[in-house]
Parts: sequence; structure tokens; C-alpha cells
Amino acid sequence: MSTETQHSTLLPFAHGQPAWLGRLRAVPEDFQVREEIPFTLDSAGEHVWLWVRKRGANTEWVARRLAERAGVPSGAVSYAGLKDRHAVTEQWFSVHLPGRAEPDWSANLDPDFAVLSAVRHSRKLRRGALSGNAFRVAIRDLDGDPAELAVRFQRIAATGVPNYFGEQRFGREAGNLKQAERMLRGELKVGDRHQRGLYLSAARSALFNAVLARRVAEETWNQPLPGEVLMLAGSHSIFAVDEVDETIRQRVAVFDLHPTGPLWGAGELRSGGPVRELEETVAATLPIFRDGLTAAGLAQERRALRLAVRDATLEFPEPGAAVVAFKLPAGAYATTVLRELVRPAD
Repeated sequence: MSTETQHSTLLPFAHGQPAWLGRLRAVPEDFQVREEIPFTLDSAGEHVWLWVRKRGANTEWVARRLAERAGVPSGAVSYAGLKDRHAVTEQWFSVHLPGRAEPDWSANLDPDFAVLSAVRHSRKLRRGALSGNAFRVAIRDLDGDPAELAVRFQRIAATGVPNYFGEQRFGREAGNLKQAERMLRGELKVGDRHQRGLYLSAARSALFNAVLARRVAEETWNQPLPGEVLMLAGSHSIFAVDEVDETIRQRVAVFDLHPTGPLWGAGELRSGGPVRELEETVAATLPIFRDGLTAAGLAQERRALRLAVRDATLEFPEPGAAVVAFKLPAGAYATTVLRELVRPAD
């Protein structure tokens, strides 16, 4: 395994490796996701927004089926983000139907998904246009003390977790990451724009994870350092600080600000001092990704190193089973929370 690909698996735990084993996703109902959007639909316009529940189905596949039902090209159907396939999820799709009557959405389209409601809106649903997702996850065959698990979960809810990109980002068995490395080495020609974007995204995410892993190992992933680039909670607004004063420390402590890491691209890093030195040192261990992302012309961006876990609850409905629920912002992965809680038995 190459240095670049291997780095994607070297992710230290912020709260120590979990002592408990648990089985995840025994059935799709064990992993439930509900999308949240930050605005209200206006009930008028040429776009029909569909609230869809799917089970064990791929988001893109559902979009194609909706396009067939409406008799429109697949490009007329959009969604805010991809949702887990091995799950029960509820999310919005929009269908562009200018001057056209709607089909009967209540008709049984497929046993794997159903349209729960339809609302008109003046605009299409765009990628990333969601505020976050609510998760409900059942963990089965737990082999630990429930009281100890509850204490660990409370700590996770209070302090957050490292905002790693989840393994889904890298494809099955890190396939997208392996192909990204081949592409950036010049060993693979990729003509499809979408596929090339997936590979670049995988490389970028792996480099971010490597920087975050170093900060976790040094126990600074949730602390501001001189030269830090900080992100305002609930936004993508960032600013750099040369020195860290007590006001900055307090704002980070109360989750008003988050330290960030690089989403690598062309141009200068926004960070300075010891933070920049750390980021450049880690990137130098992944030269294929670093140089390839720079050459691809992607702009330097930032991502929060810390993930706040909101509205977190834990229940024990029966012996050997737990149900956790929490909310995460857009772009975050439930698996990054769960990996700090239990080790998957399957």
C-alpha cells in the first residue's frame, strides 16, 4: 500500500479507542437519517419539491426513477446531498416542471422508496442546500457496561469529535483514493468530469484527514494555536489569528469558533506560524496528493477540525442494544461520531 493510500487509515481517536464492540446496520432501519433545510418552501413556482423516504436505495437511482415518473430528463431532478444507501433516509428532491401538470406522486413507484409529500417552490434544490442531518442509529450485540458507554457518549456530546471525512468519501475499500493516486501519477487517464471530481475530492479529503490526525495525536484538534485559521460556527466564515488571547480561547471553548485544516489547492495557505508549519509538514508526506491538487487548480479552502454533536441522546431499549440520536451539520459524517463510541463487530 502506498504512503498516500495508507494515510487514509491512520486516524487516531480523540477519546481513546473504544473498548466496546457493537453491531451496526444489521438492517437498514438501524441507521436512519432525516435531512434538514434552513428555509421554508413558498408553495408556488415551477419546481416541485418531493419529500422522499427511501430504504436500501441509492440517492442517484431514486432521482432517475423520479425523472422517469415525471417524464423529464434526469438533469431536471436535483437533491441537496447523497444519503447512505444501507439505511432508511428521508430527504428532499426537486423536479423542474414548468407549465406542466404533476404526475400522481402517491402512486407506488418502487418498494424501496415513497414520496411522502409534494410542495411547489420557486427555486430548484441545489447541492449543499441543507443545514444538516438528524441521525438515529441502533447498535446491537453490545458487549460492554451500559453505564460506562453512557459516560463516554456524554463526553463525546460535550466535547465533540474530530471532523474526519468518513470512509464513504473514499469509495469501497478506498477505491476512489487508489484511483486518485493513479490519476495524479499520470498512470490513469480520466475523461469523465464527474469521475475526475470524485477522485480529486478523495485525495483532498485524505490530505485533510492526515492533518487532522496529526492535530488529534498532538491533542490540539480542539484548541486554537498561534497562526490558526478559525471558522465561525454555523457558517463558512473564516479569519486568521497570529496570536491566541483569552477571548479566542473562550469562544473556542463554547463552540462559537472552530480551528480549521486545509482543503488543499492552489495558492497560499491561510494559516501561519506553527499551524502552517504543521500543515506543510504533513502535506510533504503526501506529495502526490499535494502537488496534484495544486496542479488541478482547486482553490485553497478550509474545513473545521472539530465536529459539534447536537441534540445527542442515548437509550438502552433492551439488554445488549443501544439507540443513539444526534444532529450534525452538512458535510459531516455520522461514522466519525460512532467510531469514537464503539468498535464495529461486523
